[in-house]
Amino acid sequence: MGPLAGLRVVELAGIGPVPFAAMLLADLGADVVRVDRPSPFPVDPAAPRDPVLRGRRSVAVDLKAEAGRDVVLDLAGWADVLLEGFRPGVMERLGLGPDACHLRNPALVYGRMTGWGQDGPRASQAGHDIDYIALTGALHATGRADEQPVPPLNLVGDLGGGALYLVVGALAGVLHARTTGQGQVVDAAIVDGTVSLAHFIRGLQHLGMWGAPRGRNLLDTGAPFYEVYACADGLPLAVGALEPQFYDELVRRSGIEVTPEVSPERRLDPRTWPEAKRQWAALFATRPRAEWLDLLDHTDACVAPVLDWDESLRDEHLAARGTYVEHDGFLQASPAPRFDVTPAALDRPAPWPGQHTDEVLALLGRDAVAVSALRSAGAVA
Repeated sequence: MGPLAGLRVVELAGIGPVPFAAMLLADLGADVVRVDRPSPFPVDPAAPRDPVLRGRRSVAVDLKAEAGRDVVLDLAGWADVLLEGFRPGVMERLGLGPDACHLRNPALVYGRMTGWGQDGPRASQAGHDIDYIALTGALHATGRADEQPVPPLNLVGDLGGGALYLVVGALAGVLHARTTGQGQVVDAAIVDGTVSLAHFIRGLQHLGMWGAPRGRNLLDTGAPFYEVYACADGLPLAVGALEPQFYDELVRRSGIEVTPEVSPERRLDPRTWPEAKRQWAALFATRPRAEWLDLLDHTDACVAPVLDWDESLRDEHLAARGTYVEHDGFLQASPAPRFDVTPAALDRPAPWPGQHTDEVLALLGRDAVAVSALRSAGAVA
């Protein structure tokens, strides 16, 4: 089911962006086979499994064994897309680089996910999300005034600038391959994707609308109408009344005293922002959050409660949309985005490594004798 039904994807096991990208493709209907490493420890099928690994089959292959590499090359011949997240040069040393895979399948889209990219002075060094977004300016811009930057989890780098751009690149490559029969390499670097994501802020800088230090700009808690405030019970409330008509409604419905600093006419004057924030903070501290929501929710004042992870699971709006669904024994994110003609649905739960080894090998035309030989040689598990 889903708009990507019929798309074949091979995912070489890793952490972070690649498995998340593979999950997105599987959620939308792609047939994803994950190549896991054989584990020296016995598998416990009842143990909790990472829900990011949902929707695919798993084959356990030793990539250092020649027979194991042959299995991966056969998978490359079967697939439309291959996703890998090793450091530059690793796949080539294994004999599984783009050239070897394209000999098996000239139309293959070979997606490469790294932090620094396939080339450049940092290409071969280790790093994590925080390092990649640090280089792009995105980390420096995230946080409150006069405080150190705050890492935005790994949502901006690994998942936003990494996985999402890998998916876009892979699907664009598939469109080209289906038109021309020619595959290609997609070099998806988290630094590149994060810079692309941040282009919106760069645009504001170019327009003269963003230039103050961190925490003193329009969207970084500098503006009083784009901020999180504590209510009387200590619970946080998000305010995002950016446009003038929304700010007018916030002012009218909240009953705040319209001082020169709070006045709608001076809302975009940064000189008024510190005092306006103080006045808004004092107002929101006079009532518990539930009372503010009774007054401001379901209006164009642009406010919302700041929910924790557990509260989000119970939110009435997300429940009405089915944003969380019961799958594999617990609530997790439903496929996104949504399609009216080819709706997606969750299918397979997350596998344990090698759970579908025999099934995948049969898909590649290996008979029982061949599978037994691979197992005996330790090439698969």
